[in-house]
Amino acid sequence: MESLIYTLLRAADWRMAESLGAYHGSADDLRDGYLHFSTAAQLRASAAKHRAGIADLLMVEVVSAALGETLKWEPASGGSRLGLFPHLYAALPVSAARRVVPLPLGEDGFHQFPPEIP
Repeated sequence: MESLIYTLLRAADWRMAESLGAYHGSADDLRDGYLHFSTAAQLRASAAKHRAGIADLLMVEVVSAALGETLKWEPASGGSRLGLFPHLYAALPVSAARRVVPLPLGEDGFHQFPPEIP
């Protein structure tokens, strides 16, 4: 599977995670029982579907191997043509974040990703 995976969070949620040492998830994560991640190829579609219009969004990049056996590759609920998604069945240690990148909204209303995100 992919060596780098990504999750999208509000800046305030990441600041809270930094103070706790781990990110425990959004309301959607808690409802589903795992933290939602995406591959680079899935990230733009995921942001457009689940995080559209959020101005204070951050992209957290994680090396998937650092998460061990608590990371599972599974189909998205409701089906998706984007392949298997990485789901983390544990809190995300802040120390596992390789980098955290702000995703401002462009004039078109879509998040502006770093150039390496397709």
